[in-house]
Amino acid sequence: LLLTTSFSVFSQSKTVVTQYNAWLMYFGTHKVSEHWGVHAEAQWRRSDVIEHPQQLLLRTGVNYHFGPKAFATAGYAFIETYPYGELPVAATFPEHRIWQQLQVKNQMGAIEWVSRFRLEQRFSKLPVATSENTFEPGDAVYTNRFRLFNRISVPFKGKTIQDKSLYVTAYDEIMVNFGKNVGLNLLDQNRAYLALGYQFPKVGRVEVGYLNQYIVKSSGVAFENNHTVQVGLFSNLPFYKTKF
Repeated sequence: LLLTTSFSVFSQSKTVVTQYNAWLMYFGTHKVSEHWGVHAEAQWRRSDVIEHPQQLLLRTGVNYHFGPKAFATAGYAFIETYPYGELPVAATFPEHRIWQQLQVKNQMGAIEWVSRFRLEQRFSKLPVATSENTFEPGDAVYTNRFRLFNRISVPFKGKTIQDKSLYVTAYDEIMVNFGKNVGLNLLDQNRAYLALGYQFPKVGRVEVGYLNQYIVKSSGVAFENNHTVQVGLFSNLPFYKTKF
C-alpha cells in the first residue's frame, strides 16, 4: 500500500516547503516501584525558529518494566496545533490521543540500540468553516497511527553510556496512518535526528541536536521539510527509594 501510494503521489505535481523550527522537550521515565513507573512529557514546539507557536504536546502514561532492558506503556496525550509556516491549518485545534508502546534496549559493544513500537488512537478536532466565514474546531475525527522508532547512541569514552558521559546519538522514526478517515498520507511523516548528549549522574541526560521532520499532508501532494533544533532533558530519577 505504501509503495502504491508513493507512486501515485510522486506522479502528481507536488509542493514541498522548507521551514525552520525549534523544540524544547522534557521526557520523564520515573519508577515508583521495581516494576511500575510513570511517564511524564512536555514539548513546546515553535516555528520560524522560535517566533511563532507550532504545537504544545503534553503526554503521560503508566509504565510496566519487565526488566532493565524492556518496558511497556499505556497513556494519554493532549496536543494543541497552531497555524504555522507556509501550509498552515485553518485555525488552532486540539487533539486527544490514547497511546500504547513497547520499548526495548540492547547493548552491542559500545553501541546502545533502542527500539520502540507505538500505537496511537487519535481524536482530532480539525478546523471547520462556520456561517461567519471563520474556522473553529469541529467534531473529533478518529484515526490510527503506528510509529516505529530506532535509536543508536555511542559514548566518546568507555564501553557504555555511564554517568558523566558525553555521547553521540541518532534515530529515525517512521509514522504510518491506517484505518478509517485517513487521507492520501498513509505515510504520515519521517523524523531523522542527530545530537550530542551528556549523561548526568543518577538523574538523566541532556541532548542538543538537529531533527529533519518530513511531513506528508493529507492531500498527498503537499509536504513539509522542517529543519528543527531540539533541546531535550531526559530524566530517569526514581520516585521511590533505591539502592544507589
